[in-house]
Formats: sequence, C-alpha cells, structure tokens
Amino acid sequence: EAQLVESGGKAVQAGGSLRLSCKAFGFVFDDYAIGWFRQAPGKERLEVSCVTNSDGSTYYADSVAGRFTISSDASKSTVYLQMNNLKPEDTAVYYCARKLWNTVVPVTPICSPSEYHSWGRGTQVTVSS
Repeated sequence: EAQLVESGGKAVQAGGSLRLSCKAFGFVFDDYAIGWFRQAPGKERLEVSCVTNSDGSTYYADSVAGRFTISSDASKSTVYLQMNNLKPEDTAVYYCARKLWNTVVPVTPICSPSEYHSWGRGTQVTVSS
C-alpha cells in the first residue's frame, strides 16, 4: 500500500530554519511528483512546493520562493523541504502527497492540491514572532 509519512515539524522563532521530510513507501518513487502543501487553521489547503522525482524539476509558490528549497533523494525514497527565514505566516500543518508524473522531458510539475493523492497525516510547523 502506498504511503507517505511526514516528519520534522516543530515550533521555532521567526527567522529560524526547519527541514521537513516526506518518506515514501509502497510505490515506484521515480514515477511520481511529490508535493508539499500546508493548511493553516480555518484556511484552505494550499500548495507550497512540488518536485518531480525523475528529473528534479520544481515548482514554488510565490510566498515561499527564495526561502524554501525542495529536494528529492531517490536512494532514501524521501523528499525534503528546507525552510529558511521562517515567518509567522508560515505556521500551518504541512502535508506531502503524490501525483503520477512520468513525462519524457523535464517540465515544471503541476502543484495543485486537487491533483495529488495518498496524503500523509501532516506535521505541525509553528513560527512565533
């Protein structure tokens, strides 16, 4: 059974850094894009960043571009989200999910939550000012 497990969330102060991990189980890692999404209390789930595991093509939401970096390690079946210069508005539960993605040429991955499935349980990130 396909499964994604997030870890690494914690409480930090503004300006700090965190690295989230999304470990994949039960499917061919390189056939998929993995995305990070977040949901703040009372808000809808939004895309943060996505990566294609086959060639490393990436997408970043404007709100995190230049501060967050997504990476994929096929040897560990794990996708990381390095988050720097964290802001209070980054506070949310962070989820990872997957989307079948096996294009022939590198293209920016689709990163809409409605396109992704096999959601993990999430990891809480809290940024205090």
